[in-house]
Amino acid sequence: MKTIGLIGGMSWESTITYYEILNKEVVKKLGGFHSSKIMMYNVDFAELEENMSSGNWDGNAQILSDAAKRLEGAGADFIVIATNTMHKLVPQIEKRIKIPVLHIADATASCIKRDGLKKVALLGTKFTMTQDFITSRLKSAGLEILIPNEADIEIVNNVIFNELCLGKVLDSSRSEYQRIIAEMKSQGAEGVILGCTEIGMLISDKDSVLPTYDTTIIHATEAAKLALEQ
Repeated sequence: MKTIGLIGGMSWESTITYYEILNKEVVKKLGGFHSSKIMMYNVDFAELEENMSSGNWDGNAQILSDAAKRLEGAGADFIVIATNTMHKLVPQIEKRIKIPVLHIADATASCIKRDGLKKVALLGTKFTMTQDFITSRLKSAGLEILIPNEADIEIVNNVIFNELCLGKVLDSSRSEYQRIIAEMKSQGAEGVILGCTEIGMLISDKDSVLPTYDTTIIHATEAAKLALEQ
């Protein structure tokens, strides 16, 4: 079994889900007393959030590159970054390490394509929805990506940072997300990517008029699969 180098803490609530899925998938495959081989570097999200707010992406690249380098030095076979937004920094991180990074967008695109979907909505932080570090990889895989209108982008983003990252799950916000997803369906979306690792705390298949693709579940499941490959 390969050792997973997990960079977590962005936020820690979603990192718990990664840890749980990684172990459950290994048990499902190997049974008995098996569990996943994981080394985790849990960052202080307050530092990264401050850098995001001030536009200091180089500062975040330094923090995450250092984390990846430490995990590599400790014996990790590949890196899993337990967040969508920080995949913006994968090119800088990859320059600092020799082991691969399992990209969340690639894992998600593969899952959607297996289901035969072509046009999907994307919800996430404002960075994820409006910049191309996730959407470009999804589009390269042959998917058409829809994002909400400007006002709804702000709603989705505010719920993530002001509620979900602080462990708050509100019914009123779930209703807003459901409204936004329904609007995306009316525009032709066949499914919706929950493109922030916290959104799964708020929305699941039972809450959505579209099939959901939770990047946390997809990414962690793919990481477990990679760890078990010979």
